[in-house]
Amino acid sequence: MRLLAALACSTALLVATLAPPVTTGASAEEQPTAAQQVLAEARALLTGATGEGPAARRSTDGPGAHTSREATLVLRDLRAALPRLGAEDRASAQALLARPTDGRADPEGTGYSTGSKKRCRGHFCVHYVTSTADRATSAWVDKTLTVMKKVWAREVDGLGYDAPLSDGSLPRSRNGGNGKFDVYLADVGDDLLYGYCSADFVLRKDRRRAGGYCVLDNDFSKDQYGGKPGKTLAVTAAHEFFHAIQFGYDYYEDRWFMESTATWVEERFADGVNDNRQYLAFGQVGEPDTSLDLFERGGFAHYGNWPFWEHLADRYGDGIVRRTWNTARGATYSTKAVEKVLSRRGGFAKRFAAFAAGNLTPSQSYPEGQHWPAAAPEARWTFGRRSAARSDEVGIDHMASASYVFVPDATLTSEGFAGAPYRLRVSVDGPRAKTTPTAWLVVRTVDGDWRSEQVELDADGSATVTVPFTVEKVEAVSLTLANASTRFRCDKDTPDWSCFGIPRDQDEQFALTAEVYER
Repeated sequence: MRLLAALACSTALLVATLAPPVTTGASAEEQPTAAQQVLAEARALLTGATGEGPAARRSTDGPGAHTSREATLVLRDLRAALPRLGAEDRASAQALLARPTDGRADPEGTGYSTGSKKRCRGHFCVHYVTSTADRATSAWVDKTLTVMKKVWAREVDGLGYDAPLSDGSLPRSRNGGNGKFDVYLADVGDDLLYGYCSADFVLRKDRRRAGGYCVLDNDFSKDQYGGKPGKTLAVTAAHEFFHAIQFGYDYYEDRWFMESTATWVEERFADGVNDNRQYLAFGQVGEPDTSLDLFERGGFAHYGNWPFWEHLADRYGDGIVRRTWNTARGATYSTKAVEKVLSRRGGFAKRFAAFAAGNLTPSQSYPEGQHWPAAAPEARWTFGRRSAARSDEVGIDHMASASYVFVPDATLTSEGFAGAPYRLRVSVDGPRAKTTPTAWLVVRTVDGDWRSEQVELDADGSATVTVPFTVEKVEAVSLTLANASTRFRCDKDTPDWSCFGIPRDQDEQFALTAEVYER
């Protein structure tokens, strides 16, 4: 790749590295600092020096907007780490953070190595070169401008998000020559990237808000990306430009929130591409026992959790995501913003439990769910007339869930009886109420009717529920147990979860017993 981002951020906004500390037996003095590890990861991303980092993942079935090597947030952290680096490392970091037009002075060799051109239209200027590996054709420049115009129309004009902050107040040498939004084209696919956006200035009066620009591949060739170039451009542009929009709301928001909503926006702009389905297996649809707000270092959970926003949008409209971003501005971090927005819509716990239960049957829960994988239950128990009670215990982390499915066999029949002679009784013994245990019941009938409702747990986290359970009437019953806790010890320099904090209610224990009895 040849394009790198210049990020400006308050020096007070410092975070820990995205990788765990190295433990090779060296002395403490020899261990790299957190800031140095951020620098090492940024260098690996932007110069192809991958070392022992996570292998990039590229879709083989079509276009893809991301790999496990996400540049946008790594570069954000690198800029924040500058004050903690020594003189030599700081110079290397600043070289990585240079705009592509600073390439000749870039000792890392990541900028343009020849003079660039630009073409402006509407809200955008596209910068490109006509030689070297970064070269872009005139037709591709026009196509990029056309796609970016459509992205703006959808995300700003259509969905109602604030436009990215203009860099018009910056010197012309730093803003691409005018106040339009800058997009740079380069061979980023050579470094297993699709594109990224980054911020190169923050507002003096509001250090949480920033403006920036985007970097996209110079052709999105099928040889590099596996899909049709136009489709790959569409999902990448939608995703990355939404990061630039996010910077204008709160540049330093939680990682999971930034990535999951940007992946959700792909569906709003390029619905027919469906690239984001490749991440479903890594979020709560495929891994319900992982926390919703997990930023998975070297993985994909934060991309795969876009169905949470799809769940909310399907019920409350697309504007629910924008309201959450409006609420998250400034000092309110992502999970608190979600809680506030849902407080008048049944509350986060209820909505999260319904979301987790719906992932067992996505074909019934989402407009395109028939094409999705289904969440796997913790256990699936079949009961007959002589079946003994079944019990289990499970530990559930914050903002995660475990589901149980119960199925009647052919012996549970109502033949010869008036009504339903058999019933299923399920008892739950969960953690204390302040950790927000929640349960959701779904009864699927053979004629296609559904009963779906929250199970009220008492102050001790306990409840018992009974339902008719005969093979003529019931296809299956599911009970989803959710740890809906959003309690954190914030500002602990941990990038994995909300508010850079540590969740307070991990591995909360739930016990469950299910049995069939004759009425």
